[in-house]
Amino acid sequence: MPYEQLRPDNFVTDTEETSEDTPSRWQTFVFWLVNDARYLERTRFRPPRSLDLWRLIPFLAIHLGCFAVIWVGFSWFAVALALLLYLGRMFLITAFYHRFFAHRAFESSRSFRLLVAILGCTAGQRGPIWWASHHRQHHLHSDTELDPHSPQTDTFWFSHVLWFLTRDAFPIRWKQVKDLKKCRELVVLERLDWVPLMALGLLCFFIGEWVQSSYPSLETSGWQTLVWGFFISTTALYHATYTINSLAHRYGRRRFDTPDHSRNNFLLALLTLGEGWHNNHHRYPGAARQGFYWWEVDLSYMGLRVLKTFGLVWNLRPVPSKILEAGRARR
Repeated sequence: MPYEQLRPDNFVTDTEETSEDTPSRWQTFVFWLVNDARYLERTRFRPPRSLDLWRLIPFLAIHLGCFAVIWVGFSWFAVALALLLYLGRMFLITAFYHRFFAHRAFESSRSFRLLVAILGCTAGQRGPIWWASHHRQHHLHSDTELDPHSPQTDTFWFSHVLWFLTRDAFPIRWKQVKDLKKCRELVVLERLDWVPLMALGLLCFFIGEWVQSSYPSLETSGWQTLVWGFFISTTALYHATYTINSLAHRYGRRRFDTPDHSRNNFLLALLTLGEGWHNNHHRYPGAARQGFYWWEVDLSYMGLRVLKTFGLVWNLRPVPSKILEAGRARR
């Protein structure tokens, strides 16, 4: 929705109710695995901004997996697979997690919505409802103390990567996403958002094994495609996505006088398929495009236009003409 409609009085800080009895260790693990807020009961006396070890371990494991490239080596097929998965998953995050689920910038069918939600989980950035709930909080309180990841009020590393590993970021802020809570299949997916990610890892391995046996001239293997297609590609995807939180609120140009520090950054726009036009986005978050003008390359919007021609998405919300004219005058 447009930032004019995102007012602080819509913001809710409470989370799901938790049971009064502290869960057992086994229950704690299950609650963590299915993203249940009752997981926090065991550590309820720890500060909200303290890091959650169970979230930190798999996150670090994916990074450490990149070092296995020392043993598996290099092939053009593995690099191409890594690039393809980077671009495909970046599009799922930018076009659907962000512009569709968080801002409702266009419409789609229920079945296609579920498909892109499942595929979006392969990015390893939790489920679409969790993602949207925290992103809506960001727009409500951008660059204030209530912003979950502002580099203006906290350190670079906290805004870039540490914020979502804290206890405070663990639960979904359900009252921020009442519209998405009605989608029962998406609510179920939130409990299993790690399954598509693990399935992607297995798929990368089996693709490499099949190519090795069927096309040995490509000189790859299952372990090599696992490292490049899963570990390296996912790590690159992580940090490219996070630059919008950490760098796009510090470096770049400001076309619009928004009540935050958002900036337009051409290099970040290329890296994230259009998300780098961040000052534009904060001026009017409800638009399906973030590159407001023809010279602002927005590959995610181009992809949405292609999907529109096939009838998979429709009603792409435009930028109001008065905002476009105001931006041209400032340029």
